[in-house]
Amino acid sequence: MLLRMYLRWADRHAFTSEYLDYLSGDEAGIKSVTLRITGENAYGLLKDEKGIHRLIRISPFDASGRRHTSFASVDVLPDAGKEISITIDEGDLRIDVFRAGGSGGQHVNKTNSAVRITHLPSGIVVQCQNEKSQHSNKDAAMSVLKARLYERELRKLADEKKNQYQDKDAINFGSQIRTYTLQPYRLVKDHRTNAEETDVDAVLDGNLDKLIRHLLLYRHANRA
Repeated sequence: MLLRMYLRWADRHAFTSEYLDYLSGDEAGIKSVTLRITGENAYGLLKDEKGIHRLIRISPFDASGRRHTSFASVDVLPDAGKEISITIDEGDLRIDVFRAGGSGGQHVNKTNSAVRITHLPSGIVVQCQNEKSQHSNKDAAMSVLKARLYERELRKLADEKKNQYQDKDAINFGSQIRTYTLQPYRLVKDHRTNAEETDVDAVLDGNLDKLIRHLLLYRHANRA
């Protein structure tokens, strides 16, 4: 549901979306997915989507029709690209190639083109398996690795200035940032700004702009 929401949001803004990695759940749904969303100010608009998203609904997998609560984590990274200087020693990398797998169709590749890169000093692991060549997957994985290393450096700087930001805990990865309630009432609530949207279907259909605007105004006010 979150994947569909972000893809539709990107479409609304005429941004391009590209799968870098897709792993199906063991029984249903998605275990993990990595997207590259490209467009003007894409990172600035999406960066506050990072955190834990909670869904409350009648589970379609429960024959008794009981209400269930589920959680999904979202991470948002800037594309390091070629503009950010991150030095990576090839000797610090372990690169594995394997056969791509997924839910079928466009996510399956029958050759050993998928690439997994482990950055040994940090323990960061990234992988890409998006139907392109092994070389293309390696380039994409390296881009994600650079972004994660860049984010790690930014986090170090942020930690040094922790006392300057009273609301820092609200943006830590792992915090519950938003709840999508489908039962017993219908409401989307952002727990950082207390902004609410009653048209849950519209939000899940990619209409996130009001919630994003509230976050941007909230960040601006708290920096003032």
